[in-house]
Amino acid sequence: MRTLAQVIDHHGVDVDAHLDRQVTVPVSTGVQRQGDIIVIPAAAVDYDGPARTPVPREGVAVVRGENGGNTHLLLADGTAFYDPARGRHDLDLGVLTVAAGATGYLAHPEHGYAGVGPGTYVVRRQREQADEIRLVED
Repeated sequence: MRTLAQVIDHHGVDVDAHLDRQVTVPVSTGVQRQGDIIVIPAAAVDYDGPARTPVPREGVAVVRGENGGNTHLLLADGTAFYDPARGRHDLDLGVLTVAAGATGYLAHPEHGYAGVGPGTYVVRRQREQADEIRLVED
C-alpha cells in the first residue's frame, strides 16, 4: 500500500492541505463510500458484466463537481476498466473492473484517495432521506 503523498505524486491529483500526506491509503475489495458515491462489489448487486473501457492515465470523472462541489476522479495503478452509464439501478453511474495486481483509486479534494482492489464493482450515487428522498450532496 502507498501513502497519500505517494499516490498524489504518482497521479498528480492533489487533495486539500489538511489531509495527512503520510497516512496509508487503504485498498478494499468491499463496499466503500466516498462522499456522494458508493462502490459495491458486483457480486452483491445485479449488473451487466465486467467493464471493458480502459481507464486512461488522466483518469475518468465519475461524478463531476457541480454548484461548487468537487469531482470524484477514478484513476488506476495498473489495468482497470470503467464503463460509465452502465448498470440496472437508476442511481448506477457505471461498472468498474480492476485487474489482478492492479489498484483503482477514487480521488476527491476533500476526501483524499480510496483504493479499490481487484474485482468488478458497481459505482452508484448515494441518496438520503430527510424531508424527502434526495441524492447525497458532497
